[in-house]
Amino acid sequence: MAGGITETGELYSPYVGLVYMFNLIVGTGALTMPKAFAQAGWAVSLALISFLAFMSYMTTTFVIEAMAAANAQLRWKRREQEEVQDSDSTSDYSDDDVRGRSEPETKPILSVQRTGGGHVDHFDIVERVEMGQMASMFFNKVGVNMFYICMVVYLYGDLAIYAAAVPISLMEVACGNHSCSAGSVKYDDTDLCWGPVTRKDAYKVFLSIFTVMLGPFVFFDAQKTKYLQILTSLMRWIAFTMMIILALIRIGKDRGEGRPRMAQISGVPNLFGVCVYSFMCQHSLPSLVTPISDKRRVGTLVVCDYVLILGFYGLLSFTAIFCFDSSLLHDMYTLNFTDNCDVLDIPALRYFLGLFPVFTISTNFPIIAVTLRNNWKTLFHRDGGTYPWVVDRIVFPLITLVPPIIVAFCTHNLESLVGITGAYAGTGIQYVIPALLVYYGRRHLVPMLGTDEVNKHRSPFRHTFWVWFVVVWATFCLMFVTANIILEDTKK
Repeated sequence: MAGGITETGELYSPYVGLVYMFNLIVGTGALTMPKAFAQAGWAVSLALISFLAFMSYMTTTFVIEAMAAANAQLRWKRREQEEVQDSDSTSDYSDDDVRGRSEPETKPILSVQRTGGGHVDHFDIVERVEMGQMASMFFNKVGVNMFYICMVVYLYGDLAIYAAAVPISLMEVACGNHSCSAGSVKYDDTDLCWGPVTRKDAYKVFLSIFTVMLGPFVFFDAQKTKYLQILTSLMRWIAFTMMIILALIRIGKDRGEGRPRMAQISGVPNLFGVCVYSFMCQHSLPSLVTPISDKRRVGTLVVCDYVLILGFYGLLSFTAIFCFDSSLLHDMYTLNFTDNCDVLDIPALRYFLGLFPVFTISTNFPIIAVTLRNNWKTLFHRDGGTYPWVVDRIVFPLITLVPPIIVAFCTHNLESLVGITGAYAGTGIQYVIPALLVYYGRRHLVPMLGTDEVNKHRSPFRHTFWVWFVVVWATFCLMFVTANIILEDTKK
């Protein structure tokens, strides 16, 4: 279907959908969570992460409801156009024939398909409607432009961070000796890696390999990586389980060094930033939910995913802060195992955990890239038009892939980009956009369907109060993040 807006792709079962969502949500943010827990205190961290999981779950249900509303509106407009065409085709007949033929089609549009072939629910999610297209359907021009600014900044920033993080991890493994003291050694980019090759040169080599291996996926669909997703999901479970078990063993032997505080307010802003990243999935829901074959289980799927992920985050972080001294926790939790033979004395397993971020990011990169590509296609789409094959299959993937790779080649110090991406664009995508999509989506459907039609995918949080609660929460979050940035600049 070259030239279309988006492609639904190959269908898969709800269980594969659960794997996709788990892989998408559980990324590198999970590996930075233990240190953030230690800095904020275990009681504050537990309360905040539970609340943020609830908020993310709520906005996820908002996006799914908006997807169903968008499908219903598209189906309604399509039926309306068909009726106009059918009415025009009867112009050659007599007035009596016209009345006889057209009378059945003057019934309410959404009631026509209830006869004959059985009940057809107009809220079935059968067409993949990306968030960009939903914004075009439900927002005014200003709203659409603001949406795309937010989405493009976030997705490009995400891809640039991913494109830099994978080569950095590979460089650390290839250039470090991974002895038990390797984690305490501070390296410089000009230090030699192997032979005359510096660490910076090694980084560029690994970035080139990363681009060649994962770049082609951008020219296809997320479903093309299904088996890769399943494989890396298994690796992810193994890695998390290993770290949790190793920490529990050390704690069980009464060798745990952690004495975490109950609360430390100064660490809350950083914990919030980590948690926003750790529960982000709303931007890719259309690509993940639409191909699910049995969508009756979507609600259960989402609940199971969030409960499972929250349990993993909590168990991983609590075992970490009681196993290791808070002052010795690394930003990337896996490094606490790669440089500590007292915890893990098997070199092969230390390498596996050192490379775990590579598996996580490499799995997410194609899905995020395909989402950005589809939103570009929707932004420039015009009703009734299609794209030439070259534009559809070459140009859009290239404008998606090239900018973040260029940024990653220029620098791998993406601290400022991470701050802007997560703090502002991330808050908008996870909270503000889903809330406004579901609010205006409901308003758009009332004139078309009336109040009798019930969206079977509607959010459990159907009252308008929850929409504005999310908006107020997002405003509060932005204030928190801004205050954190100001405080950090003051310290410098």
